[in-house]
Amino acid sequence: MFALPLTEDVELRPLEPWRSEEFLAHMDRAREHIQPWVSPSFAATDLTSARAVLQRYADRWASDSGGMWGLWWRGTLVGGVIFVSFDATSGACEVGCWVEPAAEGRGMVAPAIRRIVDWAVRERGIQRVEWRTNADNTRSKALARRLGLRLDGTLRQLRPGPHGRIDLEIWSVLADEWLSAASGSPATVH
Repeated sequence: MFALPLTEDVELRPLEPWRSEEFLAHMDRAREHIQPWVSPSFAATDLTSARAVLQRYADRWASDSGGMWGLWWRGTLVGGVIFVSFDATSGACEVGCWVEPAAEGRGMVAPAIRRIVDWAVRERGIQRVEWRTNADNTRSKALARRLGLRLDGTLRQLRPGPHGRIDLEIWSVLADEWLSAASGSPATVH
C-alpha cells in the first residue's frame, strides 16, 4: 500500500489483517513490556488473536471510528500508533501508541503521533484529541507532555489491575492549541 518515512530508518505503514503473522512476531517481542499498559485483548498470543486485533482496527477504520498504523524500524515492525476511538461528528478522538523494548528511546513515536493528530485536526476537523494512560506509566505521560497535551484529570481506581486498582489519567489537546503550537504561536488556553 504505502509507507510514510518518518526518519531515515523508520516508516509508518497501515497495519492491516494480512500482516497478522508479522504482528504476532512483534507481539511476542513486545508482550511482556506492554502488558501492564494495554488492554489484555490487544496483546495477541496466537495467530487467531493477532488477526482479530488487526481486523478490529481495520473495521474501525472502515467505519470511520478508529485506525492503526505500524512503525517499521529498518524493515521490522517494532510498534505502532492508533486512533483508539475516532468520532468526526462529535469532533473527538483518542490516540495511543505502543513499542517493543528495542524501539524505546529512538524518537519514532512522537513523529508518528504528530502525523495522525495533525491529519485528524487539519483534514477531519477533530476538535479534541485525548490521550489516556495508566497513572503509573511515566513514559506515556512524558510523551503526552512533549506532544503538547495537558492533563485534564485522573479517574481514580477506574479498573482492576495486576497490583490493585488502576488510576487512569486523561490528557488532551484542543484543535486551536495544536494548530497554534504547529505554527509556533503561543497556544490558546481555555
